[in-house]
Amino acid sequence: MSRALIALSLALALSACASGGGKVSRLEDGARADVALLETTDLHANVLSFDYFKGVIDPTIGFERVATLIREARRENPNHFLFDDGDTIQGTSLADYQALAERLPCTQELATYKAMDALGYDAGTIGNHEFNYGLDFLAQVTGTPFAADGVASQTCKGPAFPLVLSNVFSARDGKPLYRPWLVVEKTITAYTPDGSALQVPLRVGVLGFAPPPILKWDKRNLEGKVTVLGVVEAAQKYLPELRAQKVDLVVAVSHGGLNPSPYSKDMENANWHLAGVEGIDAIMLGHSHDTFPNATNPKSRFNNMSEVDNERGFVRGVPAVMGSFWGKALGVIKLALERKDGRWQIVKDKTYTQVRSICAKDQDCVAPDPEIARIVDAEHRATMKWVDTAIGQTEVRLSTYFADQGDVSALGVINAAQRAFTQDWIASERPDLAGVPVLSAAAAFKGGFAGAEDYSDVKPGRLTIKSAADLYLYPNTIAAVKIDGATLKNWLEKSAERFNRLDPQSAEAQALINTRVPTYNFDVIQGGGLSYTIDLSRAAGERIVKLEAGGKPVRPDQPFIVATNNYRASGSGGIPGLDGKNIVMSVETTNRDVVIDWLKAHPTLRRSDIDASPVHFAPLKLKTPATFRARAGQADVARANGVAGAIRELKDNGDGTATYSFSP
Repeated sequence: MSRALIALSLALALSACASGGGKVSRLEDGARADVALLETTDLHANVLSFDYFKGVIDPTIGFERVATLIREARRENPNHFLFDDGDTIQGTSLADYQALAERLPCTQELATYKAMDALGYDAGTIGNHEFNYGLDFLAQVTGTPFAADGVASQTCKGPAFPLVLSNVFSARDGKPLYRPWLVVEKTITAYTPDGSALQVPLRVGVLGFAPPPILKWDKRNLEGKVTVLGVVEAAQKYLPELRAQKVDLVVAVSHGGLNPSPYSKDMENANWHLAGVEGIDAIMLGHSHDTFPNATNPKSRFNNMSEVDNERGFVRGVPAVMGSFWGKALGVIKLALERKDGRWQIVKDKTYTQVRSICAKDQDCVAPDPEIARIVDAEHRATMKWVDTAIGQTEVRLSTYFADQGDVSALGVINAAQRAFTQDWIASERPDLAGVPVLSAAAAFKGGFAGAEDYSDVKPGRLTIKSAADLYLYPNTIAAVKIDGATLKNWLEKSAERFNRLDPQSAEAQALINTRVPTYNFDVIQGGGLSYTIDLSRAAGERIVKLEAGGKPVRPDQPFIVATNNYRASGSGGIPGLDGKNIVMSVETTNRDVVIDWLKAHPTLRRSDIDASPVHFAPLKLKTPATFRARAGQADVARANGVAGAIRELKDNGDGTATYSFSP
């Protein structure tokens, strides 16, 4: 064929592509396209709409229902990308079964990833809880061998989608654990200024970030094995490389929330600052177990945040989304793109963000995608059998409904178990510490944050592994610290920030709980005859007005050993004087296994097996009782478990919760 004929053929082919919707690689200015960025975050292995602690279906959670929303969003938005923001593989009994009870073999894929593969994710990142089971397990289930001590070199079955992590590196060779950036290219439908449809490639660059405090939170698993960059520093490190790939957009999939406080390299929720890094076009948020945007909620933490549009979903001019947690919702960023100066640019006044809940209200929830249950059926049934293993029985109802008000029925079991374990360890391994009083600290991991069902409640009768998992949600490992009386007081003062300051002269209703302090940071410390009084009329930091051990005031220099978990012992929670340097015991045993073994040693649990509540509240003559929300219809539980102070149910809120009054 002559050169003239070849040229003519190419011209005709390009003409046909331009007029008939074929694929072209170049677009004139003025072309437009709509692209949806879809996000799941903090699934925490809630693959099914099922509560393993209660053994019942829970239609308000579950990836199987988010899958329905994903398929709907894809039908609405032919141009789409799907990302996962991390904290994906840990959080339910299903996850613990595959990681701890019956570790899955190298050749099998994790149930959570099997379910996600059915939806065809484009990329995901790694959250802090991915590290909870150790680097070897993480390397295995993600199919990514790491150059780190204790990690097998084999390549195992991982998810079908790529994982991106830009700020965590092997301490051995300095290389990123995962690919630090990724380019996802898809053919999308775009439109010329005259309305003609074209099929064109869109290249999306992806960065991924874990919260830098993982080195503190999972010190046992990570110390000496990995290094971490700050989120902003990592973005600045890899953006030039990524932009050199001639990407059209850069999406940051960052497992963190928003904090406009001055930036630091170890900031937990650094995405407000990440939005200020030039070259970031959109941000997927997570970690905070919250919803963004969320302007319809008058109490949203984002309502008055500087440079944050909580209605349209922009952070410092960058579209962003946080799609709740546990499979409760799907995050969607609807990007309006326009071709200008030879590249795609975001049209901000036509771009918006939304969070689509699986439940329109209460129990009015979308149907699950039936394919997901079929995919994980074998793993689900095996988990059900495992959690029903008997370990004893209880005469006491173990509840966290009123843990804030001093009910230690549930926390007392944890503290008794941790204290006994630590005392035995000291006798065996550190007899030099035998004369130091041993205390124990525990917090309610389930305290109503996620709704009326988010409480531990083990009724009198048979105890199982499921019961222990209900009491101790996370696979933390037990640790102990040696502190003095001054640090003990600081610890209790920090915990007491869980409460708002109450004004005895106010005639207005006052909220008891400071919801900005999560329930898992309200530690109750028991043992050694410890007793302390909290004065809620005082400012934070000055509320522990009486602190005694064995009936005597605690001296500032008095030594104590406190059993806790690896997170708290390493400094998580910001307790002054607790920074990981005073750890005297750190072992591989999980706190939950400690609880299980202790319950087996007390085959019939009686109230006398649990220390009395150390928490007392200074009497206040309030003009109007303080109020708080908890599961409706449970006031009798508070009375039966000896809560100090008067609790009365005021109003049923119609969502499974009630408003209660509390009079110290």
